[in-house]
Amino acid sequence: MGHSRAALAGFLLGAAGMFAVMYSTQAILPELSRDFGVSAAEAGLTVSIVILVLAAGAWVWGPLSDRWGRKRTLVLASALVSVPTLASALAPTFGILLACRALQGLCMPGLLTVGAPYVVEVFGPRLGGRAMGIYISALVSGGIVGRVGIALATTAFGWRWSVAALSLLPAAGALVMARTLPEAPRQENTARRWDAVRRLARNPGLQQATAAASALFFAFVGVFSFVTFRLERPPFDWSQAAGGLIFLMWGFGVLGPVAGSAADRAGWRRVVLVALACGGVGVALSLPATAVTLIPALAILATAMFCGVTAAQLGTATSTSADRGVASAMYFSVYYVSGALGGYLPGLAWERWQWTGVVVGCLAVLGAALVMCVAHARLLPD
Repeated sequence: MGHSRAALAGFLLGAAGMFAVMYSTQAILPELSRDFGVSAAEAGLTVSIVILVLAAGAWVWGPLSDRWGRKRTLVLASALVSVPTLASALAPTFGILLACRALQGLCMPGLLTVGAPYVVEVFGPRLGGRAMGIYISALVSGGIVGRVGIALATTAFGWRWSVAALSLLPAAGALVMARTLPEAPRQENTARRWDAVRRLARNPGLQQATAAASALFFAFVGVFSFVTFRLERPPFDWSQAAGGLIFLMWGFGVLGPVAGSAADRAGWRRVVLVALACGGVGVALSLPATAVTLIPALAILATAMFCGVTAAQLGTATSTSADRGVASAMYFSVYYVSGALGGYLPGLAWERWQWTGVVVGCLAVLGAALVMCVAHARLLPD
């Protein structure tokens, strides 16, 4: 099967558009908090609800792609997500905004859950682990647009116009993917979905990849969601626009292809272990109330997140040769439940213990995952 540059570009556009929409409210949580009169933790629900519903939707879209085809699933999901994105910009109440965000989360698994096995099956044979890294880099690019772009545009035009403009990205992605994407080759599938789930639940590689990526995601969402509140207060006193620039740290996602190549050489589990350790260092380094340590801390955490998740998604996709859509659904459902908790629980810690509470909670989750992965590392060959 030929894989033209146009096909790869189309796929990456769809992925980037989806990720821009997913975190479009994260950089403007203080603005939403003021506009709707809700607390910091409640504003964080605009991130958490997308992630939580996405975790549930993964069980629909992942297995569907095993039977209906990866390409058709990707195109349909990209087209659908643009509708609630536009509606969220028009939401008159906080409750309606949350409902629109939930609908976005319901559509997104058709892009994200299906994207990982699609990369392995269509682009992996030619590009190896680097293909997953390129995919993660596209998600990063979308994340930068959704965070930094929204933060800056909100300052100039308000958050509603900024969020409405994002609806154009997934719509454009659907059109380009429909014209350029090749269909993935058919894979072996278990006749009954729950038989596949029971088999994969005992898969040690899938277990380890899921635990590691979920811990990294919890810490990443928690730190980057609530650091904007910290930066608005003394001793930082940053403006919303300046605080939004921290999401440029997503640029470290360009290291995804490097992480994929490293996983090819050293094994994905070793890359995951290093990422967990570095993530813990980054979170701990954010504790002092000075930009001298906070900015490097955020950079380290972002690098650990994207490199670790690149390796973990490779581990998930290669942990089985059958029912990859189901395996991806299992991985992403746990991963996004963890992220949903990361968008809310650190907010409660912030309200009670300020930044120290956020740091301690994230370190506990990362530490537990690191202990689990180290304990099993010698038992599981790469």
